[in-house]
Formats: sequence, C-alpha cells, structure tokens
Amino acid sequence: MRTGISIALKPSDRRRLKALARDRNAAHKHVWRAEIVLLSADGVGTNRIMRETGKSKTCVWRWQERFMQAGYDGLLRDKTRPSRIPPLGSDIADRVVALTRTDPPAEATHWTATLMAKVVGISASSVQRIWRAHGLQPHRVQQFKLSNDPKFIDKLRDVVGLYVDLEIISL
Repeated sequence: MRTGISIALKPSDRRRLKALARDRNAAHKHVWRAEIVLLSADGVGTNRIMRETGKSKTCVWRWQERFMQAGYDGLLRDKTRPSRIPPLGSDIADRVVALTRTDPPAEATHWTATLMAKVVGISASSVQRIWRAHGLQPHRVQQFKLSNDPKFIDKLRDVVGLYVDLEIISL
C-alpha cells in the first residue's frame, strides 16, 4: 500500500495549473493531469481523485510522481517509449536496393514486395517502405512489347504515316 502523498504548490504553480485546467483550448490530457495535481495539493485522497477525474489509481500516482520530479513542464510532455519493432539495419536496406536492380528469379517477370520479402527475410511492408524511401518502383517496367498480330507491321506503318502526314500539314 502506498503512503499518503502531499504536494506543496507555489502560488505561481497553482495559478498556472488552474489556468491550464480552465483552458478550453488545452489538450484534454493536460487538463486532467493539472486537475490531479491540484486535487492532490488540496489534500484530496486518491480514491476521490480517481472518481473526479475518471482515471485509474496508477494513473493518478504516475502524474503525482511526475509533477514532484519535473514540475509543471513534466505534465505537458509524455515520456518517449521505444518502438515495438526494432529498426531495420542499413545493410538490409542496401541488400533490398541491390536485389531490386537485378533480375528477379526465373519464374518472375519483376520483383514484387512479397517475393523480395521472402528472399531477404523481412516483411513485405518493410520492403515497400525501403522502395518508397529510395524511389524504386520495380513493378513499373518500361518495355516495348511486340505484338503477335500478323498485320502488326502494316498497322504500325499506317499509324506512323498518319502522324508524319499530320506534322507535314501543320508546318
């Protein structure tokens, strides 16, 4: 069980906390943090603070501790937390970029995020992030495909001839 906590506020801190608690444009989380500290300074117990603010016991304790350690400014900033996913190393990004610029395995026409992810051993979304960061779009292969139409050459000459005739007329 936690022993009683007492917070002694300077008049300037009390003014700032009251102004923050009344500020309609302040972030809601800052308002209830200020209310917790003000109620604590007035000698209100944890259970009543919990009822009035709608916050849990650990939450009330956390912000009381934070105010005692960091003061008013400590209520306005959240602690940074480490990312739940460790960042990929630059060697993995370099490998993805290098592989993207090579030909894909024999059974594929181009690199897909899923195929690259399987080869490198990372997620497809990580591959997409790396491609986006490096401006790579391997699915956009610019190649000219020759038609299987037996009359393709005749049609091509007609279309090109039409454009050449239009250029001569416009000059």
